[in-house]
Amino acid sequence: MTPPQTDRFGPYEPLPPSAWKRFRQKHWPGPKPARGRAVPAGVLAGALGFVAFLPLGRVGIGWFLAAVALTAGVVVAVRRSGELSRADRWTRIGWTVSALALLLVPAFRNAWWLVTFSVIGALGCAALAIVGGRQIRSILFSLFAAPYAALRGLPWVRDHLQGSGRNTGMARRVFFSAVLTIVILLVFGGLLSSADVAFSALLDDVVPDLDLDTVFEWAFLALLGGLLAVSGIYTLSAPPVTSGLDTPGRGRFGLVEWAPACFALVLLFAGFVGVQFTVLFGGSRHVLETSGLSYAQYARSGFWQLVAVTLLSLAVLAALARWAKREEKTERVLLRVLLGLLCALSVVIVASALSRMWAYQRVYSFTGERIFVMSLELLLGTVFVLIAVAGIRWRGRWIPQATVGLAVLMLLGLAVLDPEGYVASRNAIRYEQTGKIDAWYLRALSADATPALTRLPDPVRRCTLSWIADDLEQPDPWYAWNLGRSRARAALKSLGEDAIGNQKDCRRADQFDLPKTRR
Repeated sequence: MTPPQTDRFGPYEPLPPSAWKRFRQKHWPGPKPARGRAVPAGVLAGALGFVAFLPLGRVGIGWFLAAVALTAGVVVAVRRSGELSRADRWTRIGWTVSALALLLVPAFRNAWWLVTFSVIGALGCAALAIVGGRQIRSILFSLFAAPYAALRGLPWVRDHLQGSGRNTGMARRVFFSAVLTIVILLVFGGLLSSADVAFSALLDDVVPDLDLDTVFEWAFLALLGGLLAVSGIYTLSAPPVTSGLDTPGRGRFGLVEWAPACFALVLLFAGFVGVQFTVLFGGSRHVLETSGLSYAQYARSGFWQLVAVTLLSLAVLAALARWAKREEKTERVLLRVLLGLLCALSVVIVASALSRMWAYQRVYSFTGERIFVMSLELLLGTVFVLIAVAGIRWRGRWIPQATVGLAVLMLLGLAVLDPEGYVASRNAIRYEQTGKIDAWYLRALSADATPALTRLPDPVRRCTLSWIADDLEQPDPWYAWNLGRSRARAALKSLGEDAIGNQKDCRRADQFDLPKTRR
């Protein structure tokens, strides 16, 4: 028997494993050591796909192409894995398709905020496709586990290159092949380029200029694509068991604790909703007499507060559904009634917030950011309806996944709407009706708004096109093709250079705007 290790302070006792280590040992031990070329090839496909297609300086079709290359590499590497059930496999395919659909948005829209949220949404869908997740806890776990797997899987991928037999020295052979390919392309490409001017021009368009910044960019993209591929391959080869994270809530609070607060909140919401109906039927005259504000000012004054109320209401509903006791029939009936009333009243509050923002935009101006917030509020209202439906039979485990799916549809719907093009057209209509327009704001819109802005009269048109024209001076490489910029260049070309102004035109356009200070 081996004696226990001791030091001058006494016997040595190892520390107990942490909760994360215990979870990983029990629910996510990782794939078994393996050998083969499929895994390194999948990682290489992800790295090369990002280097070849992903444009960092411009949004474009390359985002989608890089994701397709990454997905293909992961699928080829894990195609023989039998760890997933049929239903789980189809669910992950659905999240993969959602991620690819969101990464198509940069190919069609140029609005920075829409592209940003689409890419973030695509990353979230990719995490669900890789790790999985059905409830709130497991969905949040997937957002953490996906980047963790990218680092955890590096030694596992390295082992595939250090096998025995025919795979001996695979890393050295791949490196030699890559260097040899580059040398051949440089030597023969240089000779052929100097032999023919047209071929030289073609190479200049296809091959980027090599400088230190380009090398660092390629290294970053290769690292990013490779790590994402490692995360997908490592996790899908032996997915974690996340069912233990989605345990149902235990009822801790009885009627005495939760019922009075919930009933008071229902009465408060009912009073607010009653006032909203009064405003709806009373119109702007009633608002002016009771609050001293114009209808547009009244509409804007409470929108953000109502958004906060909507989010807090969802938190209250989630807390009640998880911790309110429903062992007795009286508890279940009362909880259903109060939650149903809260959902119904919350939907009315959402409608009030949407009508306020719509009325304000009609009077002042439409902006892309306001349209996005209205879409988000509409999404929250739909979630309240889903909660009410789930409360009929106390079966709401599908709501978290459905909410994420609705968020994906919301972003895709905004991409179809073309929000900045819609904003430009609505502001043009407002200018025709009222003679008022915020040219400085329209000037800062993306290329998506250009076709609508070209229909404005001078000097407003000259002002609004000035920044967009500057941004479109440099042509895009093929992998950065974007429909919004392509349409904008065609619209500007049809107008001619004389139709594009500068800051002086924007100062002249100030006479058509609502009073404000320009610096």
